Amino acid sequence: MKKKTGMTTIAIFLIASCAHLAPAAAQNASGAWRCGNTYTDQPCKNGKPVDVDDRRSDADRRAADAATRGAEKRADELERSRVKLDRDVAERDRKAAADARRTDLAERKLANAERLQKARQAKMDREPRKSTKTFKSASTKPN
Repeated sequence: MKKKTGMTTIAIFLIASCAHLAPAAAQNASGAWRCGNTYTDQPCKNGKPVDVDDRRSDADRRAADAATRGAEKRADELERSRVKLDRDVAERDRKAAADARRTDLAERKLANAERLQKARQAKMDREPRKSTKTFKSASTKPN
């Protein structure tokens, strides 16, 4: 009789183990879990199973895929447009900076030329200095 009781105990233990593990196996059958802000195929602490059955018809699925491809194509076009616009703006800014440098250099050269011209004019406007020595040419000899 003891042998039968031991078998019964083992059977009860196995049934309890299966009953305990059955909900976890059923939850894992869904295949996807939400763990915070991420999704995974493995259960995690405080994770929630996510229903991933796609109940749409094939036509709906194809239409959604086509819409997604169209949106991706439009996004790529917008990105290319934005990159071209950014490149054009950078080129315009580069040219404007070069023009500003050339203009600044020309203005400085003009200011220096004007200052030099004023200095020359002021020198010309002054009365000539009187020399301290008298100059005698070689042709004038004292008699």
